[in-house]
Amino acid sequence: MARQHTRSWTDDDVQTATRKKPVPEGLWLRCPECTAILFKRTLDNSQSVCPECRYHFRISAEARIEQLCDPGTFVEFDVDVVGGDPLQFQDVRPYPDRLRDARRKTGINEAVRCGTGFVKGRKTIFAVMDFRFLGGSMGSAVGEKIVRAIEAAAANDLPLVVVSASGGARMMESGLSLMQMAKTSAALARFDDMGGLYISVLTDPTTGGVTASFAMLGDFILAEPAALIGFAGPRVIKQTIRQDLPDGFQRSEFLQTRGFVDRVIDRKDLRSEISSIIDYSGK
Repeated sequence: MARQHTRSWTDDDVQTATRKKPVPEGLWLRCPECTAILFKRTLDNSQSVCPECRYHFRISAEARIEQLCDPGTFVEFDVDVVGGDPLQFQDVRPYPDRLRDARRKTGINEAVRCGTGFVKGRKTIFAVMDFRFLGGSMGSAVGEKIVRAIEAAAANDLPLVVVSASGGARMMESGLSLMQMAKTSAALARFDDMGGLYISVLTDPTTGGVTASFAMLGDFILAEPAALIGFAGPRVIKQTIRQDLPDGFQRSEFLQTRGFVDRVIDRKDLRSEISSIIDYSGK
């Protein structure tokens, strides 16, 4: 019987056998609230909500539209309304360069997407902000697009849903950005006089000039759990009033107890809640 030939393992053999395959980037995520390690596909299937602690991850405008609208019904308008550089602003980098990079990274032209869509068969005008685009900041183009969405809702007698996700006014446009607060608020006042239905959805974060204008003017104000909502940051407020702030200050649950938010709604229930409000209002 022939003797079977064997060879001893070298160090290279051992290293090859024990070498682990690298984990593809983005395959696993850590929840910032409970620190659980989450499989990205599992998170996608739960609408980007942690299955362990219900922490609501920030999502893109595209993902939000897919969650709220009936499949294939969203039709975007005013895509060509984009920000310029009226003040020739430059800090560390020129403003046009920042806009160009934001468009390349996000695949959208501005920090809000507007269009028509159906919510469980109910035709609705949407304006959905995207925090990925320069922090969802409101410049002249964002204000113009939101006003056009309001006017489209008024002209067609349709309910209006605005989903806010913003750090506030866009500093690169200075006073022109601040003017959008009055511009959007005036358009909503006209819409209200016509008997229009406006549902405002506050997500994390909704701050600055957006909070101080259209975000808090809804007939119904809904908020996702634990969303940061406020004008100035808590550190600035604490330094100004020289007092310790309550636990949960500027979070949606705290604001609901103070009457600033009507309901705090889990993301999985948001679409049903909006459709129920539309039915209740007779729109």
